[in-house]
This record gives sequence, C-alpha cells and structure tokens, in this order.
Amino acid sequence: MTEQTPRQGAVRVMVVDDHPMWRDAVARDLGAAGFDVVATAGDGQQAVRRARAVTPDVLVLDLNLPLKPGVQVCKELVAVLPGLRVLVLSASGEHADVLEAVKSGATGYLLKSASTEELADAVRRTAEGDPVFTPGLAGLVLGEYRRLATDPAPAAGPGDGKAPRLTERETEVLRLVAKGLSYKQIAERLVISHRTVQNHVQNTLGKLQLHNRVELVRYAIEQGIDVPDDPAAGRAV
Repeated sequence: MTEQTPRQGAVRVMVVDDHPMWRDAVARDLGAAGFDVVATAGDGQQAVRRARAVTPDVLVLDLNLPLKPGVQVCKELVAVLPGLRVLVLSASGEHADVLEAVKSGATGYLLKSASTEELADAVRRTAEGDPVFTPGLAGLVLGEYRRLATDPAPAAGPGDGKAPRLTERETEVLRLVAKGLSYKQIAERLVISHRTVQNHVQNTLGKLQLHNRVELVRYAIEQGIDVPDDPAAGRAV
C-alpha cells in the first residue's frame, strides 16, 4: 500500500519500514484508529521522495532502512518540511540510537514492542507537538538536552551579532520547554490552550532560526534563561 483516499480533518500519516508485513500492519492499524495514512515507503530514498510529495503531518519512521538510514531521512525531511513531526518506531532501545534520532529532529521515539493503542496515542500526541518516548527514555533525552546546552556553542556566523527579541510569553514558554515539560503540561501551567503553546514554540523556533527542542533547550541555557529544578521535569511522556 502506498496511498489511500484522504479523510477530511484527519492527521496525515506516512509509515516507513523496510519490512512489508510490518509496514502494512502499522498502516492498517493507524488507518483503523482514524488517521489518514497518505503513503508508505520501504527504503530511505523512497521515503524522502514520497514524503516531499505528500507532506504528511507525522512520519512514523524506522531507523534501519536500506539505501538511506532513518536518521538521515529524518534530518533531510525536517529541514525541508517545517511542519513535519517525526515519530521513530524502532526495535532498538539503544541509548545511542535514541539520542541520534532526537538530534536528527525526531519528536519522539517508540519501541516496536508498544501496543496498537500506545502507537495510536503516540502518533496523536506527536501530531500535537508533544515529545513522546517509550517509558525510561524520556529522562535520557532530557539529560542529553541539558548536556548539549552546556557544551560550547558554535562560533557565530555573519549577521549573528544581534539576538532576536522574544515576547514575555515566548520566553516563559521557552523556560518551561527547557525544563522538559510537554506542551500539555505547559498549557496547564500557564492556563492557555495547547494550540497557543504550539504557536509560541513555532514562533520562537522561527525567530531563533532553530529546528527542534534540542536546539531550543541549548539556546535557553546558553542565554541564561533560568531553568531551576522542577519535579515535573522529565515527565514528558
């Protein structure tokens, strides 16, 4: 299966996996859960080509792909499709694989041992912009956010001398993102809608010319935005 008839208002999903039976089963389960599965692909090159053609909301992506690895697929597509969210669905729970996926721009990481219900929920939350990780991996990712944020920043390029001005609310949302809160938790904390949080994050990413949460957290700490310890941090799943 490569394409299906669109469903009005449904989240548009593309499934990428090199195992045909697994790929078709995931696509079928997501279709039954109400998602609009607009395409599937079995290798990395095909994934990039088809994703650029159909522009899905969420890419459900395996890492181990022929012709082009999943992390490269993720990196290329996130760079050219700004609204794309990537949920890695992998058999590997290795920390190196998880961190490499996040650094390439993935929004979440789910193991293939997840149930159909867990997968559907993860795709739904990924579409909303929430970071979604298999239990036990969220703390690892948050720790990497902070390690990256304390690493030396790359030298500024031409025209980088003046930092963009964020609004008070954008700074407040940025601070909570850096603490590891999900968009839903931020919305509850600030008593605003989930959509408003998403808009603030997207505006901030655009102003700062950043691509994902890793870069956003790094910027927050580099700029001295206060990130105190918080019991809610790390509960992003």
